[in-house]
Order: sequence, then C-alpha cells, then structure tokens
Amino acid sequence: MLPCRANCFTLEISLMHINIAWQDVDTVLLDMDGTLLDLAFDNYFWQKLVPETWGAKNGVTPQEAMEYMRQQYHDVQHTLNWYCLDYWSGQLGLDICAMTTEMGPRAVLREDTIPFLEALKASGKQRILLTNAHPHNLAVKLEHTGLDAHLDLLLSTHTFGYPKEDQRLWHAVAEATGLKAERTLFIDDSEAILDAAAQFGIRYCLGVTNPDSGIAEKQYQRHPSLNDYRRLIPSLM
Repeated sequence: MLPCRANCFTLEISLMHINIAWQDVDTVLLDMDGTLLDLAFDNYFWQKLVPETWGAKNGVTPQEAMEYMRQQYHDVQHTLNWYCLDYWSGQLGLDICAMTTEMGPRAVLREDTIPFLEALKASGKQRILLTNAHPHNLAVKLEHTGLDAHLDLLLSTHTFGYPKEDQRLWHAVAEATGLKAERTLFIDDSEAILDAAAQFGIRYCLGVTNPDSGIAEKQYQRHPSLNDYRRLIPSLM
C-alpha cells in the first residue's frame, strides 16, 4: 500500500481498504436508520409490531401474519413504497403513522453518532442527512433524538419521488444541493444503496456493520465498513 497523505484515514475491514483524504472531502452524506439511529426501532416496528397488529386485526396466526408481511415487503423492496407509511396504511388497513408516533420514544441515537457529527462540524464538513424515511417517520425520530441539531441539511427522498436505490434520486440531490460526487463521503447500512451511490460516482462509500445494536454484525461484499465512527475522528482533527 502506498503511504497515506496527511489527513488521510486508512481503514481495513475484511481485506478491504478505504483511504479517506479528508482534505478532499467537502460533504458527508449520512443515512439515518441504522447509520445515525439504532435500527432496533425499525426492526421491532416492521418485523414484530406491524405483523402482530395486522394478524390480530385479521384473525390469523403470528406465523401466517409474518409470512404475509414478508411477501408484502418483498414485493416493493428497493422502491419508495417500501419506505412509505401512507402506502402501508392503505395496504394493511392500519394507521401506520399513529403507530409510529406511539413508538417514537423507542428511537435512539447510536453512541458514536454525536461525537462523529461534532467532529465533522469542527473540521468544516457539510453534514447532510439523506434518508429514505417517510417525512412523518423522520419528524417523529427527530422529536425524540434531537438529531437535527447536529446536521446542516436534512433530506427525505420522498421529497424527490425516488429512493436512494434509484439513480434519478442521486442526480436530483446533486442538483438540489450542489454537492460534488468526487468530494463526497456517503455512509449507509445497505449495500444495495451503497452500490447505487458508487454507480453515481460518490467517491467514498462506507458501510455500517452494526446498524442494530441487538443483532450480530453484518458483512459487506463490495464496500469497506466499520462499527464505530469514533475511529474516524483522530484523522479529522
């Protein structure tokens, strides 16, 4: 490996490397669920609460409800409907927005989120939240975590009409924000979304191995990854 320049961070995970030349990074794009917030909220909500509530309403067993929901989720995976509370309310006959509001106190930040965001601020980086979360979902989580106080711009892909998996979204975001892909770092817990960012030309794409604090770490096949953003801070300062 070639020697790293000043302010360059080298990360090695599963024989993969990422060299972040921080002096060449202006913008850091950050996913929300699983990246800045603990994904335990969403996993509980969509894998337990929603199936159980739908099953009880329709008089089916928990197993039948879960099988039905898996198929429903699969049918719209990687589309904006997958993330749309209005879509699921209509599809399931449940008030998903009200259920989200009720569960709001379960939303919590990752322990490494605020230290990392503050280090980015101190180093002059623009911090942009780019989430597929529905606007109501986003508002509820901001209310209970105060995450917005540590970001420069917050974007829900619902505003643009495309999810992060869609190249049209990336073109729209670049046009709306003026970000330069070659001077941007993007962090997300979905490899499919990291793939889309890389396809668009985002220079640095970094995965999160521990999006849910209650589940074993995941592996990435095509992108470097880490489990604690605080490991990035020394090279920033």
